[in-house]
Amino acid sequence: MEACSKAKFQRYGSRKVRFLLDLVRGKSVKASQGIIPFSGLRCSDLVQKTINSAAANLGVKTGTKNPDLSKIYIKEAYSTQGPMKHLKRIQPGPQGRAMPYKKSVCHLTVIVSDEKKGAVKAAPKGGLK
Repeated sequence: MEACSKAKFQRYGSRKVRFLLDLVRGKSVKASQGIIPFSGLRCSDLVQKTINSAAANLGVKTGTKNPDLSKIYIKEAYSTQGPMKHLKRIQPGPQGRAMPYKKSVCHLTVIVSDEKKGAVKAAPKGGLK
């Protein structure tokens, strides 16, 4: 059985989140709890919360109150770029000009399964063009 968890419009770059997801894809949720805190990335809390949420969703689907995290595996985990139109900012430039820049936003999707077998899919290559 599978369960999904999504975190949308998160204020992190999709490339930086994708780096952390590559470390835990295909591993158990318990193993990912040992890897993520020591990654040293700011987005580690976001990724850990999304993985825990997907594991809890699987527990609700199967009807178990406290599922065994060592038997739940991360089947798919990917991060895609969100819209760039929401966080447009302006930095002061020379001679009174305004220099615009955009803050990046990402969408994070984690799918967990209680079966180890199954294809482990990599992140879709979209976003940065």
